[in-house]
Amino acid sequence: MILAEKIAMLRKQNTWSQEELAEKLGISRQSVSKWESGLSMPDLDKIIKMSTLFGVTTDYLLKDEMEEIAMTDSVEVYEKEEDARVVSMDEANEFMSLTKRASTWIALGVSLCVISPVFLLLLGVMADGTVNGKDVFVTENMAGGLGVAILLIIVAIGVTLLIFNGMGLSKYEYLEKEKLSLQFGVQGLVEKKKEDYEPVYRMNTVAGVVLCIVGVVPLMLAAGVAAGEFVMVVCVDIILILVAVAVNMFVRTGMIYGSYQKLLQEGDYTVEKKEIGKRTSPLAGAYWCAVTAIYLAISFRNDSWDTSWVIWPVAGVLFAAVMGVVNAVVKRKEVEV
Repeated sequence: MILAEKIAMLRKQNTWSQEELAEKLGISRQSVSKWESGLSMPDLDKIIKMSTLFGVTTDYLLKDEMEEIAMTDSVEVYEKEEDARVVSMDEANEFMSLTKRASTWIALGVSLCVISPVFLLLLGVMADGTVNGKDVFVTENMAGGLGVAILLIIVAIGVTLLIFNGMGLSKYEYLEKEKLSLQFGVQGLVEKKKEDYEPVYRMNTVAGVVLCIVGVVPLMLAAGVAAGEFVMVVCVDIILILVAVAVNMFVRTGMIYGSYQKLLQEGDYTVEKKEIGKRTSPLAGAYWCAVTAIYLAISFRNDSWDTSWVIWPVAGVLFAAVMGVVNAVVKRKEVEV
């Protein structure tokens, strides 16, 4: 149990409201509310006053927080603090709140990019044809022009959401690159938030995977009964829509869960992986610039825009393999040193 929870529990045991506790401590009710929500930490003199009011020791109030600090050699602790960036309680709370807000819009932006071809596909199959036995008077040029226009508008909205919200989070890029030292109370608060959010993260991940799998079922059924072209296109659109919903779940919950991992330096954000990332990031930038150049060269030269998109998924798979080899080489060199 962290300090914030203990203050709330002890206050309720004494049947005091936040305002009553604030009066006894000579502070505002908002200060007590921030303590109990973990948005700020009480000063040492306030902790001493609360230990007297609640009839508990200061050790009881602080014990769990203090146990989270690893017991290491004093020289090692000094060296760690020297080259680590200190993250305060206010800074951590601002980052988590901003990430939570931005995750909704960034996830929406990605989803819009995924579903952007839906109208283009529908209009394409309706051009100069029939739907359910009824004539549809849409010329091929009209369908292509209108479909591409809608696609570009949707992509533009999605990209705007990604850039705008991504820029808002850019000031916290150091959390992904630098060693961190959390101020007193921050680690306990973040670990509690991560523990509470973990079931939501797992549920959304499972639901997203299920949607991606189920989305293919209508297309398989339509192919099995030799359905018409219009039905097949509708099934493809259903796949895109369900994948967009799944991606929304992945991105939104992944960003929130990732914000906790960044502060705790866990998962993909350990100190070791940050050091490797610093060495491999130039390679990643050069790789994707090369892929873009190859894509444009092949597409323009062969006028194969309808098929050259395959370069991107292939490049993504190769990138994972390349980075895996590079990381292994970097780790091996560090061990040898």
